[in-house]
Amino acid sequence: MAFRLIKEKNPVNEEVKVPAIFTLIGSVFYIGFIPIASGTFGSLIGLALYLTPRVSGVYSLSLITALVFIVGLLAAEKMRPRYGEDPPEVVIDEVAGQLFTYLIGSVVFELFFSFKSFDPDFAFDTKLVFGIIGFFTFRFFDIVKLEPSKYFDNRENGFGIMMDDIAAAVYAGVISAVLTHLAWYQFLRVYLE
Repeated sequence: MAFRLIKEKNPVNEEVKVPAIFTLIGSVFYIGFIPIASGTFGSLIGLALYLTPRVSGVYSLSLITALVFIVGLLAAEKMRPRYGEDPPEVVIDEVAGQLFTYLIGSVVFELFFSFKSFDPDFAFDTKLVFGIIGFFTFRFFDIVKLEPSKYFDNRENGFGIMMDDIAAAVYAGVISAVLTHLAWYQFLRVYLE
């Protein structure tokens, strides 16, 4: 199991130049250059996007996640030759993974908890609880790297960089939906109403 709390920076290949637009996108406005926990900051951007009004529906989440994944794939592939394999400077994969966590969690809610009122566009308190739980579960699974995340993490290309976070997001999405259901509907909401 590949367990890394702090991802070490790779040596930078100064001979390889990366167009500024790909560095901007791949590092999510240079957040990837923060020396500690750059991936966590990338995930926080995903959480902030999710908490934006009208972004949390399955349709809008699908479109935004697909867009982030596609541009992230291009940026990661361009940045990889300069910054090394799975570089900590590339955090758009964390943004995509965090958004995919919320997408998977929303689908789980629709399929298994539809009798509950989970409409995150209208119930911000539920959306916030789900967002926070999803953030922590995604960070956990992104760090632990269960299969197939570990498989993708070992690929030496932009697709692997992006897909290891997407694979982690599947676990995180399911678990965060279940935890939100248990925490919110079975405990917190009962006592707060």
